[in-house]
Amino acid sequence: VYENFVEEVDAVDNGVAQWEGAGEPLYKVTTNLSARVARLNPRWNDPDRDAQAMFHRAVELVGDEFLQRVDFYRHSWLPAGALVKAALAGRFQVDPSGRVLELAKGGCPWKEHLFRLEPGLDPPRKLDFVIFPDRNGQWRVQCVPENPQSFRSRLPLPEAWRGLRDDALSEASGIPGCLFAHANGFIGGHRTRRGALDMARAALAQRPEPP
Repeated sequence: VYENFVEEVDAVDNGVAQWEGAGEPLYKVTTNLSARVARLNPRWNDPDRDAQAMFHRAVELVGDEFLQRVDFYRHSWLPAGALVKAALAGRFQVDPSGRVLELAKGGCPWKEHLFRLEPGLDPPRKLDFVIFPDRNGQWRVQCVPENPQSFRSRLPLPEAWRGLRDDALSEASGIPGCLFAHANGFIGGHRTRRGALDMARAALAQRPEPP
């Protein structure tokens, strides 16, 4: 159960890449739709092997997920695209580098839209950080990944910050009001918008210009 369920969920939640190099995967992925459908097949030692009944359960499972996906794209993903596009147009008002994107609403699914729109930016410039408010009115600074599915950041938060919280992080960063920096360096938190932006700017100072 740990190797085929818990480990995957925990790794994805904590930003652990499945692969490092060409070796064996660090964890298995067994919770995708195909795997869930496969588990609806009758067990080899089940005395009541009603394949037709299991088939109807699979149809219901896939149908519900399909409709949920359509609803997500219509009511969440497409509106998010408009929000990201507008944010990209104003990126130089957030920071003169043009490498920080500010989203007015937290939770917006921005990664796919950013990677789709970024090649058309003028002047061309890859972004490194996204700042946005959370539901509690505090702010987050999140690193842009190398690609939409990657757990590797283009520019992670400074190593000296990672795993720290509150006063310890504020002292290490020199930015009062910090909340946390994830141990993998892909996201951090601050009480205010200005603080989250300061965290992004301090991280940008690690690499003044993108490669």
